[in-house]
Amino acid sequence: MNKILKIVLAIVVLTGIFIAFKLIGPATRKPEDGFLYVKTGTSMEQLKQQLIDDSILPRLTWFNIAEKFLNFDQVKPGKYKVGGGMSVVNLLRMLRNGSQTPVSFVITKLRTREQLAGKMGKAFEFDSTEAIGFLNNNDSLKPYDLDTNTVMGAILPLTYESKWNTTPDAVFGKFYEAYKKFWTAERRQKAAQKGLSVMQVITLASIVDEETNAAKEKGTIASVYMNRIAKGMPLQADPTVKFALKDFAIKRVLFKHLATPSPFNTYRSKGLPPGPICTPQEATLDAVLNAPQTEYIYFVASPAFDGTHDFSTNYEDHMKLAKQYQEALNQRFGKIQDSTKK
Repeated sequence: MNKILKIVLAIVVLTGIFIAFKLIGPATRKPEDGFLYVKTGTSMEQLKQQLIDDSILPRLTWFNIAEKFLNFDQVKPGKYKVGGGMSVVNLLRMLRNGSQTPVSFVITKLRTREQLAGKMGKAFEFDSTEAIGFLNNNDSLKPYDLDTNTVMGAILPLTYESKWNTTPDAVFGKFYEAYKKFWTAERRQKAAQKGLSVMQVITLASIVDEETNAAKEKGTIASVYMNRIAKGMPLQADPTVKFALKDFAIKRVLFKHLATPSPFNTYRSKGLPPGPICTPQEATLDAVLNAPQTEYIYFVASPAFDGTHDFSTNYEDHMKLAKQYQEALNQRFGKIQDSTKK
């Protein structure tokens, strides 16, 4: 009798160990990008089928058993990190609690609403069509005191965290929080002292950012444009022509490009464009706010092609410098009949 009891006990123990192993031992396979994406409206049966289709679980036997013990009866959408060898119990707890991994949405330089919408559509559950629908809707942007021309001005090149199963409005809310935090009372005061609104500073900084990568020159370039504005001169900024054309691959802006009809073309329209032409760096915004007072009215790229510029206070000196740069361009790329204005 004792022998039979020992055998039964051994079977019970081994069964318990087996069950425990199946429930808390390694069970999952890592998805291709390491995440399980559960869409809004997914049913329990659809979730289970997704676990099989994505090869996260080889079968649902133990998932179904654990599901009842853990009271998992409501699917919560989201982006869930699933590693290889995760237990069924841990997988279920994560899904039951909605413990999803936030999206780290990184913005560097973007130029258009379409680029932003495309990037958002790839990162979140909503698609780019929903994103551009929000960004192109002045009614959606009105609560933020923005419109379709100025909306990109609220986008700082930072990393933002948000849930995967969110909305374009909620994501934009994250952008706007960072925007408000950056524009402190001190920065707003500096803008006012230069006779510029916040959006005008952003717009000017976007042009400067497109003109140069040389940090030491950004304030000086900003001063040139502010001097031109003060004198009622057109900015004549080449990057605005590229933006008007929506062709950012242009290497040399030619006279034929300057005729492009657009409020963003600063060869045809005086003053700043109606909004930014890219998402400027925070350092560039500060460079504009802290721009030195200069007498410069003109600048042209250096013939050394080192990313710097030569500045001048009068047209005669500018034309001499422009000729040197033009000759250097012709030597490097060949002469073009319809040459640039510089």
